[in-house]
Amino acid sequence: MTRPRRVGRKSTTREPIIQEPEPFEPEATRRDADLIESSRANRGWWDRNADDYQIEHGTFLGDDRFVWCPEGLDEVEAELLGPPEDLKGKDVLEIGAGAAQCSRWLAGQGARPVALDLSHRQLQHALRIGGPVPLVEADASALPFADGSFDLACSAYGALPFVADPVLVLREVHRVLRPGGRFVFSVTHPVRWAFPDEPGPEGLSVSASYFDRTPYVEQDEEGRAVYVEHHRTLGDRVRDVVAGGFRLVDVVEPEWPAWNTQEWGGWSPLRGNLIPGTAIFVCERD
Repeated sequence: MTRPRRVGRKSTTREPIIQEPEPFEPEATRRDADLIESSRANRGWWDRNADDYQIEHGTFLGDDRFVWCPEGLDEVEAELLGPPEDLKGKDVLEIGAGAAQCSRWLAGQGARPVALDLSHRQLQHALRIGGPVPLVEADASALPFADGSFDLACSAYGALPFVADPVLVLREVHRVLRPGGRFVFSVTHPVRWAFPDEPGPEGLSVSASYFDRTPYVEQDEEGRAVYVEHHRTLGDRVRDVVAGGFRLVDVVEPEWPAWNTQEWGGWSPLRGNLIPGTAIFVCERD
């Protein structure tokens, strides 16, 4: 994503022109990034960018709507966690909750959600919106809950794309779920890794190997990561789910709906009608 460049402020008096320094543009590269570096970088990135994210996408997400992906698949219609009437009284953990929009919707169905996020600033937006949802700031790789605390868990683009060891997260979710519990999570569709992250025609041509798992890293002048995203192939995701102790029930690939005319980063009607943008994994704990 390109960022606007600042220019010098023109003087209207005899004062010298004040040249403001241009903001640092992180270097985009592909290199290894371990669990600690990824967590630190992404916590910082979301804290710095939470305000812009909520301004840009808050209307689409709503205050108490459960949207799985930029395609706009809504849990009201999808029922991936089960029929809404069955959610009443269920203890639900939302991982990577952001401003807790999904948790707020779950509370409206009579569930007892807990919204967890790595970013303090994202959770401040949850407080700003308000609502009867407990908020927890923690890393998904080390969930601060006792074994068997929840009936359901969900994550709409939270945690899994940003962690170096997704199996560790899956095992933690498995641990805090009760037997028979369900975990549903959405991530960028793995095939998208091979295409440029552009919403227009330039995003329709393969530019990288789908099989290259080297993380995408943005780093500062000292080489410290300030944003990290990890790639897993579709087969990797399936194996991760199984290694985490779950049984895979379904993989949902939402089609782009005719009503959705917006662009969201690299997601767009043009691309959405041709290649999948999201994969949703429905998993159960036996």
